[in-house]
Amino acid sequence: MYVSAFDLFSIGIGPSSSHTVGPMRAGCDFARRVLAQHPGGPRRVEVVLYGSLAATGLGHGTPDAVVAGLAGLDPETCDPASVRGAWSGHPAGSPLLFGGVAPVAFDSSDVVLDPFTRQPAHPNTLVIRAFGSREALLADETYLSVGGGFIQRVGEVVESPVVADGMPSFRTAAELLSLCVDGLSIADVARAGELTARDADAVDAGLDAIWTAMRDCVEAGLDAEGVLPGGLGVPRRARSMRDSILRAEAAGQPVTSDWLQAFALAVNEENAGGGRVVTAPTNGAAGILPAVLMYYSRFVPGADAAAVRTYLLTAAAIGSLIKANASISGAEGGCQAEVGSACAMAAAGLCAVLGGTPQQVENAAEIAMEHHLGLTCDPIAGLVQIPCIERNAVAASTAVTAARLALHGDGSHVVSLDAVIETMRQTGADMSDKYKETSRGGLAVNVVEC
Repeated sequence: MYVSAFDLFSIGIGPSSSHTVGPMRAGCDFARRVLAQHPGGPRRVEVVLYGSLAATGLGHGTPDAVVAGLAGLDPETCDPASVRGAWSGHPAGSPLLFGGVAPVAFDSSDVVLDPFTRQPAHPNTLVIRAFGSREALLADETYLSVGGGFIQRVGEVVESPVVADGMPSFRTAAELLSLCVDGLSIADVARAGELTARDADAVDAGLDAIWTAMRDCVEAGLDAEGVLPGGLGVPRRARSMRDSILRAEAAGQPVTSDWLQAFALAVNEENAGGGRVVTAPTNGAAGILPAVLMYYSRFVPGADAAAVRTYLLTAAAIGSLIKANASISGAEGGCQAEVGSACAMAAAGLCAVLGGTPQQVENAAEIAMEHHLGLTCDPIAGLVQIPCIERNAVAASTAVTAARLALHGDGSHVVSLDAVIETMRQTGADMSDKYKETSRGGLAVNVVEC
């Protein structure tokens, strides 16, 4: 089972893939479906956010995102500034331009947050309804935001974003490694999957575009300054850190690891500010893969476009295994499912481009994931800021360490990647909901919001 790199690495907006991008896509999908049946649009719409979407929705901008989606905005192409205030700043008595074409009555009270009603299908559940004249129900859809910006519509046969036709399939790391024969790498297997859906030039162009978007996000974050929104008063630090590193670099001091951490901070500060970001595999963990790839591109001789593609394809293969057998959603598995997954993907990608064998690459991913087991998701005030931003910087360093540890071995190890992914799944299932993106435990209740 291979999930395309173009689904795992989707271009969107911050601050959350599951709480911003996913609900926005759900709203956009709902508007499209309703307008297909009722071209004139409904009289009014209502949205109910449940569970984690409601518990941390205000901090994640979820109401703004779903309303922006209902207005026809797409997270990949919209101006991020147009999303902020779509709900919170909507003028009283002003209609909503449903799907971008049909004015409908709308008030901020039409979005209801219900954090305490547990939905059995998924903790990130939202219901959207459309009404016609005399309150006649025109449409009633339930969506699940399952992590990484992926959504599922309840009652619909799920067409997983898998491109496995025409290639040997794999669902486990052991099966993936069994395909790596006659010199085939994990990236080669992933590329074969991509080639079932698009030609080689399109694959390369798409991967290059992902890298360009990641690099642009890093550069934007390194240039930005000020205080992040949300009320915690968290200052952006990537720019001042960059300036400090440049001074140290000019003085001949070793700064390689400092650059790695600055790259990660830059991305996650952009994400926290609601900017353009690449989900990798989530927004809360979006800084790790770009930071490690920037580190590789900047400091490893011989880094080129082909190596960047190898990195991304290898990471996608590992992400596919995690998504298929556990979760990449903080609301399902805690932060181990987000930062742990991203760290494993980055470690695998770096190990591959540094010349690691498939067995060493699998080992690198296992090391990285193993040392994030049990990591909780407890964002203060429901914002993707504390501890999320620094956590990405630390995990980027862990990814590099994991890759280098694996390269110093022969690929044999006691704990398999399959075992650690299953352990992550079980740990997430056992974890209290307080520690799964609800802000009802951990740092979220022990640090006073100022």
